[in-house]
Amino acid sequence: MGIRSSHSTKSSIDPLYAFDPEIELTLRRLRRTRNLIVINSRNSDSVIDSNHLYTDNSVACSNIFAEPGEMENNDRTLKELATLDVVYQPWCIQYPQLESAQTYELKSGLIHLLPKFHGLAGGDPHKHLKEFHVVCSTLRPQGISEDYIKMKPFPFSLDGAAKDWLYLQALLFNTWGDMKRTFLEKFFLASRIASIRKEICGIRKHTRETLHEYWERFNKLCATCLHHQINKQLLIQYFYEGLSMMDRSIIDAASGGALMDKTPAAARHLISNMASNTQQFGD
Repeated sequence: MGIRSSHSTKSSIDPLYAFDPEIELTLRRLRRTRNLIVINSRNSDSVIDSNHLYTDNSVACSNIFAEPGEMENNDRTLKELATLDVVYQPWCIQYPQLESAQTYELKSGLIHLLPKFHGLAGGDPHKHLKEFHVVCSTLRPQGISEDYIKMKPFPFSLDGAAKDWLYLQALLFNTWGDMKRTFLEKFFLASRIASIRKEICGIRKHTRETLHEYWERFNKLCATCLHHQINKQLLIQYFYEGLSMMDRSIIDAASGGALMDKTPAAARHLISNMASNTQQFGD
């Protein structure tokens, strides 16, 4: 009775399998299948972990070596990335302050009247400044300073290389004097000053040139370099030495003896009058 009860209890817990005449072969086959499943499972987990680690490392490396600007550009569109950020250089002219009651409008008519300086090798910056001064002085409103009147339209009188020079200027101009001096230093080189000084010192009257034409040529040459640093006495002397012997004798006779006995101002006045007479009545 006790044995039957124990057998009945075990049967209710463990299921009964069909009889297998090759139980050992079946057992080896089941073990081999189980081992393959375990190996494949481990390999799969290893691949997943390695991929996850590679992804994390790639992200970390890209974050380390990425420039700050590149990280910020991640949210920008291709069109926005293709558009360059332009940083403009500050304007080099600081205009004088006007009084509260003062106003000044740069008229288009004034701009059209302005001379143009291109910054070419043969350009005359002194002549340009003179012509620029004439235009500005004719349209100067009452009460407006000269600095403001000239600094405001001056950029419109430049073109080509001269305009590039102004727009790329690193200095800050506060006065018209500073701007004019820097302009002349740029476009009227020291070598040109030396060349003009040499030409003034060695000037000669041409064979078929009248006294008036010679006097005009001499004055124009001096005007091309206002800071030639040759005093008035030497200027008259260089002009006189460039005359022929006959012309010198005529001028000496007109001066009442010798031109060199007169003051520079008186000598200049005499030569100017004689040149005007030559223009009016000929030699």
